[in-house]
Amino acid sequence: MYNNRMETFVSGITAKSIQFFFIMTPFFALSMFLTMTSDMEKSAQRRLAVKITVSIIVINLIILFFGKVLFSLFGITVDAFRIGAGALLFLTAVQLNSGKIAAIQIRPDEDVSVVPFSIPIIIGPATIGTLLVESAAMKTVETAAVNIISELIACALIGALLLLSDFLERILGKRGINILTKLTALILAALSSQMIFTGIRALLFG
Repeated sequence: MYNNRMETFVSGITAKSIQFFFIMTPFFALSMFLTMTSDMEKSAQRRLAVKITVSIIVINLIILFFGKVLFSLFGITVDAFRIGAGALLFLTAVQLNSGKIAAIQIRPDEDVSVVPFSIPIIIGPATIGTLLVESAAMKTVETAAVNIISELIACALIGALLLLSDFLERILGKRGINILTKLTALILAALSSQMIFTGIRALLFG
């Protein structure tokens, strides 16, 4: 009994970690990081990567913990929001696949760890929508633990990507990163379809 619960817990963390990792568009974030920090010294790049990682952890946990308040405040049902978040996630997938997400201009002297890197490059509207849906679904301590641990793992993986950005660029090249970005778009499209289908089914059939 205990072993079965532990297996379910671990498999839940694994699945959620992968989902959270991809909804933060990791390879697009990597591409933007490489482009926007190309003139930085390596030590400055590493410091920025650490600041971005801490920032996305804090922002994501705030959304997870306070998502329910927003639902009760605006009277939005979880299923309706799930459909909306799924639609935003699908639009993000289309933009990633077409390469039409605009580059963001920054000044050399400004701190970009929160804006624009954490928001909106890594944590965009679709990511926020998905996290709010997950927040509303946290009805037990176990569910909350799965979401929190998964979020921490996903953010740590994003941070590792940024810290290893130069190495990954040498290994993968710009074309390789672009291919992985488009693969991310396909995964996001599948996730968005599942969210929309789940929301519509729940609204129609209860």
